Amino acid sequence: MATLPLAGIRVLDLSTVLAAPVTATFLGDFGAEVVKVEEPVRGDFTRGTKAGGRSPYWAQEARNKKSVTLDLRTERGRSLVRGLVPHFDVVITNYRPPTLRAWGLDPDSLRALAPDTVLVYVTGYGLTGPYSDRGSFDRIASAFAGLTYVTGDSDRPPVRSGYSTIDYMAAYLGAFSVVTALYHRDTSGGGGQVIDLALYEAGFRASEDALASYATTGRIRERLGNRNPQIVPASDFTASDGRRVSLHAGTDPLFRRLAALMGAPELADDPAYATRAARAEHAEELYGKIAAWVATHTADGLTELLSDAGIPASPLMNISDIAADPHYRERGTLVTVDDPDFGELPMVAPLPRMSKTPGSIRSTGPALGAHNAEVYRGLLGLSADDLATLGADGIV
Repeated sequence: MATLPLAGIRVLDLSTVLAAPVTATFLGDFGAEVVKVEEPVRGDFTRGTKAGGRSPYWAQEARNKKSVTLDLRTERGRSLVRGLVPHFDVVITNYRPPTLRAWGLDPDSLRALAPDTVLVYVTGYGLTGPYSDRGSFDRIASAFAGLTYVTGDSDRPPVRSGYSTIDYMAAYLGAFSVVTALYHRDTSGGGGQVIDLALYEAGFRASEDALASYATTGRIRERLGNRNPQIVPASDFTASDGRRVSLHAGTDPLFRRLAALMGAPELADDPAYATRAARAEHAEELYGKIAAWVATHTADGLTELLSDAGIPASPLMNISDIAADPHYRERGTLVTVDDPDFGELPMVAPLPRMSKTPGSIRSTGPALGAHNAEVYRGLLGLSADDLATLGADGIV
């Protein structure tokens, strides 16, 4: 195997649920040595409901990591962490600022210990500002970022995304910030720095021009369901087999192709539909025509028909559809790995794809504390007796 691009970079993962540890996972996928610190006995939240167990979620999101146990609620545990920090290029944490200060993990304390280490703080509201001491999760961040408000149908209450979208968006921002900071450190001699990433900021960055539009027009972005009133047609429709298909033919050339495919090429020249503005004005009647046509095709047949005509389309895929889809597998977007508990386990591949330095899955989520001896003896010089005492005292 070729040398991975982040080989030689050592990351200390002092975090749990979900953006911060996934930041470390992304770095591990591309070669960083990641040491995950977990609570003794119970372990990380994503291990599942069984104390110290291994869930499929853990197998994926703790892949390429080493596990050590440490009770950070004790002074002895915090002393061990302070000893570990200078051995790492990157430290990632997501404790709330009051906890960071109480435990001596705040930026000033860690910078004093390791001035060349990149310190990543993924907190709910950031390290500064009037809300900085508040806690958050993906759901709360989505609400605060304005994403929940604009999601759903206009005549119903807002809904959040079905996945922890902001957590993963923040993880990508976190990983990007780490490699940027490491580049600055290692090519410019800039030393370490503090990365202050608020969870909601990842969601807010995805709000398109909502703020600029509000500032210039006073317009507040509202829920639009599956439709965009400015781009028509672009929506989801029910096929003859009951499955839903999403299609986008909102540009004039694409609409002309769709009209021809529907057997009604004259629609593209009809003044009611010939331009983007006209289609937006007559959206309801146009959507009625398209819905009637879609209902005469199966979802897969329609998707192929539209795609062959150069019109972007896809069935609304559930996870069963995805698991069986040939494109996902042949492209390598999902891969199957061998796991000691679950056997052949499919999971999301390391992303993005890179031609010379692709990521890899070298191990799935480890057993709790599997690397205690390696890390504590190798980095801190503790003896076997020291570890036995720490274990008996519940510190590790």
